[in-house]
Amino acid sequence: MAETTVPDILHPTPRNRINVDQTKLSVSLAFASGVAGGLFSDALDRASVAPTTWQPASFVSDLFVSQFAALCFRGEKEPISTTHIVRLLASPPSDRAIIDHRRAIVTELAADDGLRAALDELDDHMRRFRTLLEGVAGVGKWDPNRRQLDILAVVKEIIDCMAERFASSKSGLVALSQWAERLRASEPYKSLADLIRYEERLATLSLKVSVGADGRIRGFQVLSIQEHTENPFVGSPARRWLSKVELFLRGFHFSDGEIIARLIDAVFDGIVHEIVRFVQLAGEVEFYLGAIGFRDRAKAAGLSVCMPELVAASAPRKVHRLFNPLLLAHAMKPVPCDVDLDKHDAIVLVTGPNSGGKTRLLQSMALMQLLAQCGVFVPAKEATISLVPALVVSLIRETKADQAEGRLGMELVRIRELFEQLPPGAMVVLDELCSGTNPSEGEEIFELVLRMLTRLDPQTFITTHFLAFAQRLETEHKIEDTRFLQVVLGPNHEPTYQFAPGVAQTSLAGHAAARLGVTGDQLIALIERNIAASRGS
Repeated sequence: MAETTVPDILHPTPRNRINVDQTKLSVSLAFASGVAGGLFSDALDRASVAPTTWQPASFVSDLFVSQFAALCFRGEKEPISTTHIVRLLASPPSDRAIIDHRRAIVTELAADDGLRAALDELDDHMRRFRTLLEGVAGVGKWDPNRRQLDILAVVKEIIDCMAERFASSKSGLVALSQWAERLRASEPYKSLADLIRYEERLATLSLKVSVGADGRIRGFQVLSIQEHTENPFVGSPARRWLSKVELFLRGFHFSDGEIIARLIDAVFDGIVHEIVRFVQLAGEVEFYLGAIGFRDRAKAAGLSVCMPELVAASAPRKVHRLFNPLLLAHAMKPVPCDVDLDKHDAIVLVTGPNSGGKTRLLQSMALMQLLAQCGVFVPAKEATISLVPALVVSLIRETKADQAEGRLGMELVRIRELFEQLPPGAMVVLDELCSGTNPSEGEEIFELVLRMLTRLDPQTFITTHFLAFAQRLETEHKIEDTRFLQVVLGPNHEPTYQFAPGVAQTSLAGHAAARLGVTGDQLIALIERNIAASRGS
């Protein structure tokens, strides 16, 4: 891998994603003042992402991507910028090389505990650097020189960690080592290292300590003092005294503290351009720790994730032990299921009773597609994925006070918006298409939508309660590339949250009504109770 000037681990060709000049100014002011709360998060919130053909507005809300990022896709520590993570997840790269680059890094981190520990260590250094720089929780109230020396010491720790801990990487993480080694060969780093050694080991003292019978020190004697004169910042005592006299005679009055402050400033000015890169890198480290954190949370719940196989749209779709990570995010136990189809570019109609898991299945399929195209683990034990140029999800339909149309009108608007933003080969996920009108008209519109979709060769999942219509489509084979999945029911007609080929025979409305207390007998009992309560009052 070629030597780089930017430690970018999200892209095979490194790029500056933050505003370097603005961030450099913020870092310099923070170093000088110790007060710059939000410097990292502000820069990361505005950082650019890889070019993408996906439109976040088409899926982010319906898939609750923000909740997933905040609750599932994170490491053990509070993220610097959840907004940055959400923007990365909502913008899958169009370039396959970027996807493969990220997949290789995530795979290596999952397989190599040493590299995972190294990334955690780098994250810890980054967080300490941020705490010292931004003045978090009152940091910076002590001697300014001491605080700035501590910042520079952490800068050296970050560079050394990258150089030494990632040199063995076979993935894009090796760029961290290459970048850090280039820094360690530069004059600014050598001055930094000399200053840190000067501050830590100006001299070595040999002492003779006298201890009394009670264990307390009674006195001590200095046996020898050895100054580390090989350090360029160290001068002999006589030379330091003569320098002060010379400056005094010239009218300059410098204390030792003022001299060290100027040394610190000189070292910082030489390396600040490289320090700015830490801000971008901190967000990228969080992205990969988020991917591993998602795997760890799934494993703790007895679930498996995988790096999916990327295949052509005409290849079979094979998804085993798929689960909905949104349930995991809210501490609910997901029930994994399998979805096997003969191809990806098919229109799949999903039927079955309410509360049978149809909407959850659609969310799971869409989230799996999203995560796969971001180059990270997907919520399944095994999966094949065909990349798509866009994702359109419509699962949540809210009634608005100012809407000009009724339910049918809003459904027609929904369909129009779908085709306005749908490129060929995209993934489409729709819940309860045409449920806002009577069955005869709804089925006519439904069939029109299916026929138009076939012209775009999409990967489509649609739920419906038009069972007779779905059965007719399955029997007559009226629309090419249509496939059918139904909710599998248990012995007592309870949903198992599993799916099998075919069309459901009933929506079990009666069972749902009984479960929710809406049978004739249950409603009469409620009415009689209310009448009795009214007479009693």
